[in-house]
Amino acid sequence: MLRLRTAVVVSLAGLSCLVSAAATASTAATPIPSDPLPQSQPGFVGSVATPHPVSADRPPQNPFMAQDPGGNIHADAYMTDSYPGPGPLGKNPTATSTLQVAECASLTFDRQGRLETVCVSTNTVTLKLFDPDTLAELASYSLPPRRPGGGTFNDFSGGGYFYLDNRDRAMIPTTDNHIQVVGQTSGPGFALRHDYDLTPAIGTDDKIESVLPDWSGRLVFVTGAGVVGAINQSSGTIHTLDLGEKISNSLATDETGGVYVVTDGALYRIDVDIAGRPHTTWREAYRNTGEQKPGQTQAGSGTTPTLMGQKWVAITDNADPMDVVVYRRGASVSGSRLVCRESVFGKGASATDNSLITAGRALVVTNNYGYANPTATMEGGVTTPGIARVDVDRDGSGCRTVWTNSKERSPSSVAKLSLANGLVYTVLKDPSGTQDPWYLGAIDFRTGRLVFKTRYGSGFGHNVNYAPVTLGPDGVAYVGVLGGLVRVADSS
Repeated sequence: MLRLRTAVVVSLAGLSCLVSAAATASTAATPIPSDPLPQSQPGFVGSVATPHPVSADRPPQNPFMAQDPGGNIHADAYMTDSYPGPGPLGKNPTATSTLQVAECASLTFDRQGRLETVCVSTNTVTLKLFDPDTLAELASYSLPPRRPGGGTFNDFSGGGYFYLDNRDRAMIPTTDNHIQVVGQTSGPGFALRHDYDLTPAIGTDDKIESVLPDWSGRLVFVTGAGVVGAINQSSGTIHTLDLGEKISNSLATDETGGVYVVTDGALYRIDVDIAGRPHTTWREAYRNTGEQKPGQTQAGSGTTPTLMGQKWVAITDNADPMDVVVYRRGASVSGSRLVCRESVFGKGASATDNSLITAGRALVVTNNYGYANPTATMEGGVTTPGIARVDVDRDGSGCRTVWTNSKERSPSSVAKLSLANGLVYTVLKDPSGTQDPWYLGAIDFRTGRLVFKTRYGSGFGHNVNYAPVTLGPDGVAYVGVLGGLVRVADSS
């Protein structure tokens, strides 16, 4: 283990030297270096995909967010992780990248189709604007640096979650417990438009995990210590509710006023009253072994709540084996709030720290068991395989596993679904001796079989480390990695 940890330090130092040299020369993209040794694994496996569109209603547009699905890490306010447009089909795909020595995970798209993201390194947090085709850096804005002693690879607070609003402004939780509103300027560039200081409400020891707007335009945030807060953007007034349970993921909001939050003990619906005060509408405890499994950032559910249609909300629990759990999300229901609970993957080998995908009555979940930190996938290391689809019965009386892919390994990537193609895109890593090739994989949504996978890079800098696959409006896939950002596209 000491040898692996040393390798991480060396890799970061080497990447840093490369990007420092590049930054002084040009804003053009410098590729993330791959392992220089010849790769024994193929660059492409499978065949060109034939699109099989998936029919599913789209969630309503939150009026205070950028146009779906380009406003936040999970595509919309419902956190569906599904895109109406296409992704790559595997037609002679090519990969390009930009070296940032930071993980550029949450990607959004402004009204001009440019990429806006927050890149987080071991020390720095920076808002960036990239050309979507060349990955050339167009603008940069420094945010407060990482806190000393913070979790380097599994702490998403202070910028890991942010969203783009309906005016192309980035709404960013910062490491000093502010929410900065950063707008674009001509040039292009960035400028601070507003700054909400949350320290009087949450102190300096807590940390902001995520922020989203509700349907009334309030900023609703959650903190690591379990505080849910609501900010009136006009007056700056802040009201909070302390749940007393840790939170490490984002939240979901819907048009009825519901705010859905999962802690390390329960799933909550929070509503904000007319005075702007959040209160608990309901709380549902889930099964929990109390263990922080390898592949999780806390001892609880690793999922951001996912809203399904108009009735349901889904998470995974922390049972052994793990369950996909669906609840009725209305403020009040007759009978049990629990719709169904379905076990996935194997006992002693199931965990996830990524949001579920939903389309209609279907949910897709990936197994992250074994990804304790980036060293788990170094020098040939792999995690436990498993990707599964669970459907809720048409009458809402239960749910069932439609398929399980027990071969493919998705260590920590936030998977995404293309409704236009019927493909689930995720990042895969296979056993390969001491080599570390990383692949963008496409899984058939209907059958669960691998359609194709294409290698986009190898080595530490290409580790996805909990970042999502993001699909662009032109069918391109982007992957945030520890070295920066990767773009995968079919050849024209």
